[in-house]
Amino acid sequence: MLNSLAAGRRQATQQVLAQCAVAALLTLAFAVQGLEAALSAAVGGFAVVLGNALMAWRSFAGGVAEPGTALFRLFGGIALKWLVIVLSLYLGLARFGLLPLPLLAGLSATLVASLLAYRIKS
Repeated sequence: MLNSLAAGRRQATQQVLAQCAVAALLTLAFAVQGLEAALSAAVGGFAVVLGNALMAWRSFAGGVAEPGTALFRLFGGIALKWLVIVLSLYLGLARFGLLPLPLLAGLSATLVASLLAYRIKS
């Protein structure tokens, strides 16, 4: 075994916290342009945070399991993550008419933060 369950949970927590920080900073940066821009950035950023938190919860729920079960949980978590992100994009752009640039900037910056959080060793 290369990693313990506790190490995976620590990594997931570290990743979600890094994404929260990036989403909050980007929301503050877009607040200069107005409330609608800040709200758009927040929806984009925190959609990724929520998606990753749900993915981690789904992947690590139930503790140690057989490889097939663990893989099924991981795939279910990934599907849940992208469902939340796509649904947030749809609702933000099509239903609520949020600004597309801040929303996509929040989404993109938070996704990049998740990639960078993997590089940080705990």
